[in-house]
Amino acid sequence: MKKLLFAACLSIAFAWLGFAQDNPVKWTCSVNYLDGNQAELVMKAEVGGGYHLYSQFLEDGGPQPTVFNFPTMGEFKAKGRVSESPKPIEETDEIFGTLVRFFAKDAEFRQKITIETEQDFEIAATVDYQVCNDETCIPFSDIDLKFKVKGVKAATAAVEETPVAEAAPAAEEVETASLVEAASEPAAEKESLMGFFLLAILAGLAAVFTPCVFPMIPMTVSFFMDTDDGSSRKAGIIKGAIFTLSITLIYTLIGGIVAITKSADFANVLSTHWIPNLIFFLLFLIFAFSFFGMFEITLPSGLSNKLDAKADNGGYISAFFMAAVLAIVSFSCTGPFVATLLVEAAMGTSVLKPLLGMFLFGLAMGMPFFILSLFPSLLAKMPKSGGWLNSVKVVFAFILLAFGMKFLLNIDQVYELHLFTREVYLAIWIVIFTLMGIYLLGKIKFSHDSDVPHIGVFRLLLVILTFTFVLYLVPGMFGAPLKMVSSLVPPLTTQQFNLNQPMVAGNVVAMADAQELCGTPKYAEKLHLPFNLKGYFDYEEGLACAKQQNKPVFIDFKGHACANCKKMENDVWSDPRVQELLKKYVIVALYCDDQTELPENEWVTSVIDGKVKKTMGKRNADFQVTRFKTNTLPYYHLLDGDGNPIAPNGYGYSGDVEAFIAYLQGGLDAFGK
Repeated sequence: MKKLLFAACLSIAFAWLGFAQDNPVKWTCSVNYLDGNQAELVMKAEVGGGYHLYSQFLEDGGPQPTVFNFPTMGEFKAKGRVSESPKPIEETDEIFGTLVRFFAKDAEFRQKITIETEQDFEIAATVDYQVCNDETCIPFSDIDLKFKVKGVKAATAAVEETPVAEAAPAAEEVETASLVEAASEPAAEKESLMGFFLLAILAGLAAVFTPCVFPMIPMTVSFFMDTDDGSSRKAGIIKGAIFTLSITLIYTLIGGIVAITKSADFANVLSTHWIPNLIFFLLFLIFAFSFFGMFEITLPSGLSNKLDAKADNGGYISAFFMAAVLAIVSFSCTGPFVATLLVEAAMGTSVLKPLLGMFLFGLAMGMPFFILSLFPSLLAKMPKSGGWLNSVKVVFAFILLAFGMKFLLNIDQVYELHLFTREVYLAIWIVIFTLMGIYLLGKIKFSHDSDVPHIGVFRLLLVILTFTFVLYLVPGMFGAPLKMVSSLVPPLTTQQFNLNQPMVAGNVVAMADAQELCGTPKYAEKLHLPFNLKGYFDYEEGLACAKQQNKPVFIDFKGHACANCKKMENDVWSDPRVQELLKKYVIVALYCDDQTELPENEWVTSVIDGKVKKTMGKRNADFQVTRFKTNTLPYYHLLDGDGNPIAPNGYGYSGDVEAFIAYLQGGLDAFGK
């Protein structure tokens, strides 16, 4: 019952989105005349945009099957059921929990009929079906299929084709996976915007719980507290409103800039370039020192006169800065929806959709923070000075120091400075959180702190949690994966001492089933795959090896600063079964934020924005958007040695190990390995 209810909810949501979407399936109808009065109605489905079409024969509770509806009339009689080719792919769908059958590319359906009239006639049939890609599913119903059939005496062995696009009003061919709006149909555009409205809100709310945003919630709430002139509910609400509006404005501006400049990697640049990362590390550091009591953050007197000093003493500007920090940090974790919006803008489609989507995304993401500003009763009851409030500020300072390190880590990884090994980074965290635990015990005291003659139960619980977290981090110094924080710390490839890797005479033992490469990969001296996996970092080089070895290709679009990439590898790739399957592929890891300068003969001019891509990261990012119509990281796809897909869809971030195993095994089965 739960599965049926979930499937029904999905169908309703997909139907809402489907009203306004162009049809990614182009149907072509023809009549194949056989001996005597026998004929076949041939229906060819040309599926575009990276979608796949489901078979007619599906289990109950799954996606919508393809269903043909033929009229009952005297001119002909249908014989048997509709046949379909080629043989559909079969796999277990994790969402619906059933075995599904679908066509990876195009499909052909045939219905045999007996012609029972001498006059020419027309058959007006319809088809209902559902298409899905790796991001969404869209149902279509009552799509017209028209056949012009000759009477018995006039029937010949000729085949006459009737493109459905001529008869069906909404069957334009889609050239890219980014479904475009029909500008000439205001009603469809309105429905499409309604779908984006729903998706933007859900994605914005979900972003609050990502590893890049959620740790910042307690730190951010502190900016809604009045720390100087007593608790002020009005000031807290105003700061909460400014914070929410600032997030909304920032995302809306980014959507506008991307739409105007047509640069799909704009957000990626902000989250990986050394200048914004350094600026935000310094901001975290300044706020941390302020919370430690080194100084107070206040506005210049000229600006202070323009604001209500009694209401906040500079907190309003702090709220804006924190909103900017949150927006920048979230770029590596906000996921497929924001990536889809940016790609849609860069591909030259509607400007209104990205703007509206980014506006609603930011609004939904900031709304929980505004709600916290409306209900500050628990924080307002805390001591105003020399007590709990000072302690909370100091605890926030320790957290700021720890998470501010992420910005330096981004610079280190993207620009390959090799300042932080995994051990060094974890050692800094262990020291920071150990000092925080000692502070909570009252053993460290700052100038603005009150004496702590004893600790309460709640403070004791915080001490226990803090030292538990410290003990959790310690095994990471020796190679433990630390799945809870894997997206925030350096990858295992930077680990210098790993007890999980057996050593012989100081060298890592080679695996008995180590992958054989076709030569030394380009960039292998600085780029590495986790878990002793081997592969390439250049697309053409990897394809050439796969063709030589007759093996399938596993494309891995990733980034040095991509939090979800590291989390995917630590949580999913760490499974031995996944590693065994990956070894059967030629792995091609394409970093989309690497700053390596390419020789001039490897530069590419983007067909999207017309700019020359001179670095490895920009070239790979442009290739991902151009070829696969997405810039989501991580993003995986399975190909053959000629670069043709052997799986119907790509695969994005998911912590489901079994689903990833099924995806990899499905690719091997399709390739014939």
